[in-house]
Amino acid sequence: MQEDNFKLYIVVSQTGTILSRILKKITGAPYNHVSVSLDKNLHQMYSFGRINPYNPVWGGFVTESPDKGTFKRFHKTDAVILTHDISKEQHENIKRHLTGMWCNRKKYGYNYIGLFLAAIKLRYKHRNRFYCSEFARDVLLRFKVADSDQFPKITKPMDFLKLEDSHVIYKGKLKEYPKK
Repeated sequence: MQEDNFKLYIVVSQTGTILSRILKKITGAPYNHVSVSLDKNLHQMYSFGRINPYNPVWGGFVTESPDKGTFKRFHKTDAVILTHDISKEQHENIKRHLTGMWCNRKKYGYNYIGLFLAAIKLRYKHRNRFYCSEFARDVLLRFKVADSDQFPKITKPMDFLKLEDSHVIYKGKLKEYPKK
């Protein structure tokens, strides 16, 4: 039984950026990005993606929001939002971890090589470098929100839609997600 109903929000999306359209063409997947949040209003989501919404080349550890940055620029973003019940301890540990990563964000980079090798089913892990689904998988495994057997070695955003004990709470345009 979970204490005080703590939740982790997993946002699986398709922005329509050039990279996401290329990934969609290669993978056939309707969604090609994933973010995590502890905030039910999604004002503070974390992921690895574009640092600047107008520059597709420079990526890294980012905070995201439906009303700012890349999601504001690509306002037709489609999303599926899932919740996963977590304990108070998991919530506090995840929050501490994400805050620590954000404070040290310059030491993290985007795993460009890993992303492109994943497209040909090769895994490449580089210390302190992630692409979005690697990062979200790392958070869920590190804090025992999910088991490693729930993910393939090369995790894609679509894999999060199959997570045990996760519940879809919204599907549609990210900008239309109801704020509570």
